[in-house]
Amino acid sequence: MTLGNMESVVLFDAGAKGRGLKAKKELSPGEVVFAEPSFAAVVFDSLATQVCHSCFRQKANLHRCAQCKFAHYCDRTCQTACWEEHKQECAAIKKIITAPSQSVRLAARVLWRIHRSTGLASDTQLIPVDQLEDHVADMSHDDRERLRTDVYGFLEYWSCGRKQHSVDYISKIFGIIQCNAFTLSDQRGLRAVGMGLFPNLCLVNHDCWPNCTVILNHGNQSAVSAAFHSQSRIELRALGRIPEGEELTVAYVDFLDLSAERRKKLKERFFFECACQHCSQHTRDDLMMAAADSKPAADKVKEVTAFSKECLERIEKCRINGNYHEVVKLCHECLEKQENVLADTHLYKLRVLSVASEALSYLRSFTEAAGYAHRMVEGYRKLYHPNNAQLGMATMRAGVTHWHAGQIEEGHSLICQAYGLLMVTHGPNHSITKDLESIRAQTELELKMFRQDEDAYHTMREAAFQKQPIACSISAEESKGSIRKL
Repeated sequence: MTLGNMESVVLFDAGAKGRGLKAKKELSPGEVVFAEPSFAAVVFDSLATQVCHSCFRQKANLHRCAQCKFAHYCDRTCQTACWEEHKQECAAIKKIITAPSQSVRLAARVLWRIHRSTGLASDTQLIPVDQLEDHVADMSHDDRERLRTDVYGFLEYWSCGRKQHSVDYISKIFGIIQCNAFTLSDQRGLRAVGMGLFPNLCLVNHDCWPNCTVILNHGNQSAVSAAFHSQSRIELRALGRIPEGEELTVAYVDFLDLSAERRKKLKERFFFECACQHCSQHTRDDLMMAAADSKPAADKVKEVTAFSKECLERIEKCRINGNYHEVVKLCHECLEKQENVLADTHLYKLRVLSVASEALSYLRSFTEAAGYAHRMVEGYRKLYHPNNAQLGMATMRAGVTHWHAGQIEEGHSLICQAYGLLMVTHGPNHSITKDLESIRAQTELELKMFRQDEDAYHTMREAAFQKQPIACSISAEESKGSIRKL
């Protein structure tokens, strides 16, 4: 599918949900429904010096714009590719000296783009940007006050010689951004690094159990000339077979929350009451709050649930501060309390298992981390859509953790499962999938070694972690990169 091709979808009146998109033909699992470049996008304030403002890759030693000294790029080719979008921003930042907030920068980029293209960036864009929902009238008093602050920050930033807009129109643009902006991840999909506006994507309605997922593909920036770079874009991908005429949906919030909590988040952020089947029927809420099979007393479940909630808050503070030894200590304490009281599908137990696995991996306690990661993935499988991207990423993480723990059979199996999932959610050309394919090939080789001579395999593994040379019967080509860390 070519970038911007919308031949597989049609805009329609979705009733109470407003506008929506539906399939014009049958779609297969993993098929790209459409791909769309950003109308405008910015890097987060906190990462302005660490992430390329053109391709949104996280990278060391970025090249800084000599004029505004704010924007950073991988190299001259990325800077050249971004100049059309940056040049007016560059002049505005030079004028006020200090760059404004990310929301002000994005609003300005949106308006500059509207001026250049009258709100329609291409023939395949279905509606002008300023006709997207803004919900300013639905905002709370506090939200409107924050919006007012952004508007006045924008007016200070917006150069006097350019076309002026009313406060109401600028407020509308900020409302559109608040309700429709999409979070951009780095090249490995592991960290949120910016936000952008994608007009066609904005027309896809929410469902807690969607038939599509959205992935940012960073394109290929390896060419010497920026003219030959493939553009970064979002890809709307089918999670399963979608029949012709079915509405296309994505999840605006993560499914791993009780239906009431998801509804609350959707109401606060997007101003609608979710009426999807999973919310209406409270599907899987029982699993997310389930007690252990040992059937503990209701008072005990209530007590441990309250303890877990409070403990998770302390764990998160320690995690943010990088105190991983304390994180592990608190996780052990919480998991001990939860044992035989909360089921492995309970949200609070899953959250503790996830952070415990992460912290232990950081501390190189891979065997214990692998045990927690395995339990986490088993819980996720009972809750998530079978082709959910978060399930795929968690399975990949668990596979790599088992691999590092020397549990090559389980590690390779999980990595293969994750690869199958990411082929649907991310596609074969995404950098994460390519990385995982390399890991899969490597673990397949190591599994073969393990089955031929288990003792020799473990000797090779220990030496590789200790960076010691070893004598081995496999060839140099076969051994290249063995036991590589992510």
